Amino acid sequence: MIALPFLRVMLHLVQGLCTSAFIFPFISTASRDQRIKKWSAGLLAILQVEVDIRNDAGAATQALIVSNHVSWLDIFVINSLQPCRFVAKADIRSWPALGWLCEKSGTIFIARGKQREVRRVYEGLVTSIRAGERIAFFPEGTTAAQGTLLSFHPNLFEAAIEAGVPVQPYALRYVDEQGNLHAAADFIGDMTFVDSMLLIMKARKMTAQLTLLPAIASTGTHRRDLSLEARQAIAAKLGYERQPGTTA
Repeated sequence: MIALPFLRVMLHLVQGLCTSAFIFPFISTASRDQRIKKWSAGLLAILQVEVDIRNDAGAATQALIVSNHVSWLDIFVINSLQPCRFVAKADIRSWPALGWLCEKSGTIFIARGKQREVRRVYEGLVTSIRAGERIAFFPEGTTAAQGTLLSFHPNLFEAAIEAGVPVQPYALRYVDEQGNLHAAADFIGDMTFVDSMLLIMKARKMTAQLTLLPAIASTGTHRRDLSLEARQAIAAKLGYERQPGTTA
């Protein structure tokens, strides 16, 4: 039966909407981050998604965070560790309730394929990083089925170079009780957000393994080399076969 978990998710979303609308405008950034962290962990708990944090290096004090992209869950898994401002596809903004929540939590939406839009977002990222904000994005540009790592788009890696901060890769996967990749986590093709959420609820018991990998220095490097090195680090940690490098 998924009726009760579904109802709990809906109530949790309503709580998040009310908090974003009526509390966020009047509290500090630190207080907002604490509420985002707690809310994200609460959502994952309702969905019975446990989070297993594995630290191979320690979080860099200031860095541009990049991760492979499996599911809409990824944002909340990372936020349950430490809230970030994410760069995400513009169409997420149209998702019912969740899109509005993402916007209110600081998500930066970008229309893929529009060079002027990429430039605008890139300049904003440099300013935000220099201001001490935690910025994260998914350089694949879309979700991919587990076992697959798509090419990394290097454009936004330039923000780390210009801001003078390293890139910190995160490796993320979802496994079942036997430690095998959990197919219910895949969010690909024509699957809708609701379809994905219901599939996760039916599957129950899932563990998100999030590994913080060593930071990669950006000084004196090119964005393509930086994106390739980040991709190779994530691929090696996940044990995925390396596929062609990056796109321009």
